[in-house]
Amino acid sequence: MFKKLYEIWMQKQIEQEKNHRRREMLQKGLSHGTVELLRSIWYPVVGNFDHLYPEWEVRDFNNGYRYLDLAFLPGGAKGDIEVQDFGSHARDLDTRRFKDLCRRQSLLSLDDWIFLPIAYLSIRDEPEFCKQLVLSFIGKFLSFEVDARLNHMEAETVRYARRVMRPFTPMELANHLRVTDRYARNVLHGLVEKQHVIVVGGHLRFRTYQLNVGSSLRNL
Repeated sequence: MFKKLYEIWMQKQIEQEKNHRRREMLQKGLSHGTVELLRSIWYPVVGNFDHLYPEWEVRDFNNGYRYLDLAFLPGGAKGDIEVQDFGSHARDLDTRRFKDLCRRQSLLSLDDWIFLPIAYLSIRDEPEFCKQLVLSFIGKFLSFEVDARLNHMEAETVRYARRVMRPFTPMELANHLRVTDRYARNVLHGLVEKQHVIVVGGHLRFRTYQLNVGSSLRNL
């Protein structure tokens, strides 16, 4: 499924791009590290590529151009995910390139970008940690407005899921809502049916739940 959706997404990016330089970069294909981030981290936790733009062009203060690995642009906000390869960003980093990397991050921050660097080695060796990084990153862009059709307990559960941005148990929710474990499970079951949260692990009484990030992004 990932391969098919990835190819459709990339083709759409190429077809819609009018800028010759970015179009050329997209046609060459994304780096191995970026593809691995999308395949093993982003897609498993989000389920789509909405609001995501690879090789996104931005201007710097010297009227030059820079290209971001993955720009995340939901609702006018600006996020940048950069995959830091060990070879090009650590072992071979000379003084000039190190200063340029710091300048790049400074300029993005001053232009209101939220910057998330992820090491390729972490993608390979610590995928679960990287998934939590991505979820927390996305959480900064989600609106805190809640579906008006939800009742009070359901709405507070969605707010709780957005705040923690990680899998949680019915018992954790019960403690937060100050209700019984059984009542919390009933609230969660209803929200699963309404696609606001998803089941991410465990069986029956040991299940864990998480915000349905893909559904939340589609509403931005």
